[in-house]
Amino acid sequence: MDRRTFVKNTALATASTTILNFPIYGKNAPSNKVVVAVMGVNSRGAYHAKSFSKLPNVEVAYLCDVEEKAIKNGLDAVKDASRQPTIIKDIRELVTKKDFDALLIAAPDHWHAPAALMGVANGKHVYVEKPCGQNPYESEMLIQARDKYGKLIQVGSQRRSFPTLIEAVKEVRGGAIGNPYFAKAWYTNSRKSIGIGKKVAVPSTLDFNLWQGPAPRQDYRDNLVHYNWHWFWNWGTGEACNNGNHEIDCCRWFMGVDFPSKVTSSGGRYAFKDDWQTPDTQVATFEFDNGKAITWEGRSCSSYPIDGSGRGFIIYGDKGTLVNKGGGDYQIFDDKNKLVKEIKPSTKLDPNNTVSATGDLELTHFTNFVETIRENTKLTAPIEEGHKSVLLCHLANIAQRTGSTLHCDTTNGHIKDNKAATQLWKREYEKGWEMKV
Repeated sequence: MDRRTFVKNTALATASTTILNFPIYGKNAPSNKVVVAVMGVNSRGAYHAKSFSKLPNVEVAYLCDVEEKAIKNGLDAVKDASRQPTIIKDIRELVTKKDFDALLIAAPDHWHAPAALMGVANGKHVYVEKPCGQNPYESEMLIQARDKYGKLIQVGSQRRSFPTLIEAVKEVRGGAIGNPYFAKAWYTNSRKSIGIGKKVAVPSTLDFNLWQGPAPRQDYRDNLVHYNWHWFWNWGTGEACNNGNHEIDCCRWFMGVDFPSKVTSSGGRYAFKDDWQTPDTQVATFEFDNGKAITWEGRSCSSYPIDGSGRGFIIYGDKGTLVNKGGGDYQIFDDKNKLVKEIKPSTKLDPNNTVSATGDLELTHFTNFVETIRENTKLTAPIEEGHKSVLLCHLANIAQRTGSTLHCDTTNGHIKDNKAATQLWKREYEKGWEMKV
């Protein structure tokens, strides 16, 4: 239902049922209510449900998950909300419901783009967590879908809504550190081995067929659900797209660059010998035609910090440097390395928190999405920006998997003259689950 129809229908309903027969204006007007549904509520999605339910004039109408424990987590997260949500396990059924405005997606990576496409095709605005595609082709499709169906798609690049970082970008672009020509991002953790999984019967609490959804079918194993799917290429996208996405996005944002000309990556699964397929150690470099470059260092199994922080980014200019240590903080140094400005964290950072690494700062991003639905502002992380950033992460993985240097078309990021790498631009889908705009 579009906003105009919603306003009209609500006005008609209100006129016939209200005891005090006068219109309600302001932020609590019925026409300003935003009703959402959340897909994937085991961890991050439960945080979505709780956070959105606390925003003014926002209701969580539905929770969608395929596992009973996850559903309980989601319900527990909104137990104090004024409205108790309905549970629908199949996303294909959920998106046909007419009584909600926006779909929030925090399911596993292989579901992000297919669910987002289902949402906008059924008239819903979409908030999709990073990565906004399991491969480059999918996020390109979401841009096409946004344009075709005319619905908002906000990507979970939360730092783009942090007021302090918005101000920091203005300072960098205003010349605070001169010409920003190089950026370094990093993420560290102390993840343990996932072992060698055993093929076992699917737990009775899990609909594994629906959990796999668009992904080609593989056997269930005892080291996959809930979190370790991140490290299998059939469902996940590795640490680059899981956590690197955030700081790489900030580097691209601060540097004002879009698509790379050249991408390299080195690393591998070094820490343990187990089922983990994606790199646990990775160093990727992205070069751009305008004489700028970005590097990202990911260490999933070695938590020794860089510059005293487990995650962050540094922007180097010819007249100074800007340092961020993972949250809304930043420091600016002049060309003599003298500290000239410091914005300290307003909330405690937990870089390895899988629910919310930056705490309540993320509410600014959720609010931006809701207020854009209300037509009061514009998205800070629209799908076209999310695509450009996650593409860097995908290209790093493709370079890593093929052991090749990627040369890219700087107008769209597409890989040039590399058949093996180009084959990883998109994926195969389970029959009947193909994405179509």
